[in-house]
Formats: sequence, structure tokens, C-alpha cells
Amino acid sequence: MTDKRRIIALGFFDGVHIGHSALLERTLSLAKAADAIPSVITFDAHPKSFVTGHVVPMINSPEDRAGLFHRMFGIDDVIFLHFDRETAEMPWDEFVRLLVSDFGAIHVVAGHDYSFGHHGFGNAEMLAQKAAELGIGCDIIPEVRYKGQVSSSTLIRKLLTDGDITTANEYLGHAHVLTDVVRYGYRLGRTLGTPTINMRFDDGVLVPAHGVYATRVYIDSDTPMYGVTNIGTRPTVSGGDESVTAETHILDFRGNLYGRQVRIEFCERLRPEMKFDGVEQLREQIMKDAQAVRDYFGDTYHAQ
Repeated sequence: MTDKRRIIALGFFDGVHIGHSALLERTLSLAKAADAIPSVITFDAHPKSFVTGHVVPMINSPEDRAGLFHRMFGIDDVIFLHFDRETAEMPWDEFVRLLVSDFGAIHVVAGHDYSFGHHGFGNAEMLAQKAAELGIGCDIIPEVRYKGQVSSSTLIRKLLTDGDITTANEYLGHAHVLTDVVRYGYRLGRTLGTPTINMRFDDGVLVPAHGVYATRVYIDSDTPMYGVTNIGTRPTVSGGDESVTAETHILDFRGNLYGRQVRIEFCERLRPEMKFDGVEQLREQIMKDAQAVRDYFGDTYHAQ
């Protein structure tokens, strides 16, 4: 039992895309009117991964989802439930009762295709009916279309995998994001005059198409720096190491970021990942990529 009064948005919210925005905006509006806490209840891993035994790659880590809720909507009350056998076998109506008794729901908001409970038996209509029985409000948000296409996490995963970051970002409504603690890498960039930061993708998080991207880089503030980010295995210097990283050269930056948390926003894919004949050819290409980033951001970059 809790004494908190929450307006709760329900869903997995993979990517926190434009299809979720109407739902979350409605949650905020209701919370303001009711002087209640706007909240999100979601899961730490994709339910389909547990149910089917096949990993469904997430667009974002749970931490990045929470960051997007905060930055885009000002929602800080994000509750991640662990999806395990007990959760998977919970009857749908018990889950709704739990929202009221344990989380203080006075109103819930879900998408038209929301399913929940054992075997996904619960749906949006049943959620609304049960909410009425329990004396709480319920809003069901219809599908959101963009350019005639339903915005969905499945579509965005495909766009990211295909390397179409521009279209993926349109459906996301924001730049695709990766947040991680900077790790030690090969340190070759320092000898080339192009120092880089090295980040990895969490297990279960989708890796976008390998290649070089124009990125915005955030360290401690909301003021961006700009970078050249290579996603891939760095074939020129890896020595056979096939692990995938996101390696970023931050333009016009000098400093030690090891152990610091950095957020990368992917804005444009500049080219595929390539293997060069040597490190000098690699250095020259990085310089060309850096200029391409300056050109891409244009006046925004030059005004920093």
C-alpha cells in the first residue's frame, strides 16, 4: 500500500518514439489536473524475450529510456518491474489491482494495442473495464501515424539496423541515443592526433548498422559538443577483435573522460565502416569525417 497518487502510463516504451508521445503527454496533462504524480511503469527487459526464449533487441537500455522520459517529458517517477516467471504468469486482472493497491494508481493510460497478464490475455478494452470496476480512470490512446505509417518499435529497429538513422529519428521524434561510461580502448587515436572515447552496447541492446555517424555528445550539461562516431569492430586496428563498440572522436575537445558517463545522440550516418591500408590513411579519413560533421551541423557547430 502506498499513499502516493499516481497517473500511470503503461507500456514497454522501447525507443520512446512518437507513438508513445501522445500517451505520455496525456499522462502529464491528467497528472497536472489531478495534482498527482506522472509516472511510468514498464519492464527492465522485453517480455517477448522471456516468453519466446529469443532475445528481442531493445532500442535503448532501461537507463536510456528513463533518461528520455526525463528529458522529453519531465517524468522522473519511472518504475522498472523485473520481468520473470512470476510476472509472466500473473493474471491480467491481478496486475490491474496491483497498480491500485501497490502503486497508488488513480488513473492509467495505455496504447490501443496494449497487452498484459498471463499469455497476454489482458488488452486495452479489458484494462478500461477493470479500471472502471476499481473506481479509477483509464485513457486508451489510438495509434499514431507518420507519413501514412504506424509508428512502432519494430519499424524503428529495422530502420536502425538498415542504417537509415534519419528516418529512424523522425519516427523516434528525437535522435537515437546511447549512454555509457567511457572505457579504455586501444588508445591509438591519441597517437593519430584524433583521441577517441570508447563505449559499448549493453547485452540485449540493438546495435545500429556499422558505420560512421555525425553525433552530438553530452558530458555534464545540456550543451552539446559534436563528434564523429564509428560503430563497428574497427577492422583497421582491431587485430581480430570482433567486439562491437561506439568509438567517438569529439571535435575540438581535449581532456580525460575515462570513467565518466557520456551520452551520444546519433544524427546522420556519413558512410559505412571501412578497412584502410594503414593508420595514416585512417587518420586522413577521420579528418575528412570531422569536416563532414562540421558541415552537417553548420551554423550550430560554429556557434558553439
